[in-house]
Amino acid sequence: MVLCDSIFENRVLIPIDRLKFRVSAYAVLLQDHKILLLVNRSSGKYAFPGGGVEIHETAQEALKREVYEEAGIEIEILSFLHFKEHFFYYNPLDEAFHSFMLFYLCRPKTLNLKKDELVEDNESQKPRWVSLSILKREDIQSPLREVYDLIIKNYENWSIDGLNIL
Repeated sequence: MVLCDSIFENRVLIPIDRLKFRVSAYAVLLQDHKILLLVNRSSGKYAFPGGGVEIHETAQEALKREVYEEAGIEIEILSFLHFKEHFFYYNPLDEAFHSFMLFYLCRPKTLNLKKDELVEDNESQKPRWVSLSILKREDIQSPLREVYDLIIKNYENWSIDGLNIL
C-alpha cells in the first residue's frame, strides 16, 4: 500500500498495483507581479498550467501544448525550476499516480487568455493572471505549494539575461 494525497487534500491508502506512472510539466509564468493560474474544477484551488507528457513528446513540447490548450497563450521556456515526486489519488476518476512533476520558469509570448467557455479540459478552468500580492498559500492546490513558496521567496530577484521577468 502507498499513502497518496488526494485532490481534496486528504490522504488515501492505495494498493501499489493501482498506481500509474505519470510525468507532467508545469509552467510558472510571471507578468507584472501576477502569475498565471487556473482553477481546479474538483477542488476550487489554483494550479499552474500544464499537464501530462505524452509518450511521443518531450517535457518542453508537452508544456507548450498544455499551456496553449488550457490558457490559449504561447510561451518561451526560460529555465528548469523545480522537480517534485508525488503520490497522488485523483478522486473523480478513482485513479492513483506515482508522479514526476517538472516545473519550468517561463515567459509569455502572448498575453490574451482563452475565454472560459473555450477551455476544453476535464480539470482546469478559468485561466487568470492573479496578483501575487493577494494570492495566499492555501489558495494553491496542496502538492504545488512548495513551488508557490519558492516563487514568493525568490520572484523579486529573478532575472533572465538581465531582464526582469516580472
